Amino acid sequence: QVQLVEAGGGLVQAGGSLRLSCAASGRTFSPYGVGWFRRAPGKEREFVATLGWSMISTYYTDAVKGRFTISGDNAKNTVYLQMNSLKPEDSAVYYCGRCAYRRACLLAGEYDYWGQGTQVTVSS
Repeated sequence: QVQLVEAGGGLVQAGGSLRLSCAASGRTFSPYGVGWFRRAPGKEREFVATLGWSMISTYYTDAVKGRFTISGDNAKNTVYLQMNSLKPEDSAVYYCGRCAYRRACLLAGEYDYWGQGTQVTVSS
């Protein structure tokens, strides 16, 4: 079993930054891909960013490209999402997940473990 715990969410003004973290316990992230998804009120969960186990390949949804950066620290068994230039439309509950494959994973169905989520609210 893998337990994932997100942290770092909160309330921030538009244009501000937050760094989310996702710590794994039980088993490590490696050698699996990891990712971040988000769910805004009344919307479906959507893909945000993913990182392959080699920590080289990354993919982002178009809405966050150039503003968000996903990274990982194998020694700390932690994945991060640095979010800059935040916009009100980024407000959502953010979830980290561990993919069932070694590669970066863009589909929610490819993930076998999820965290409980952390709320991000961006005020205008």
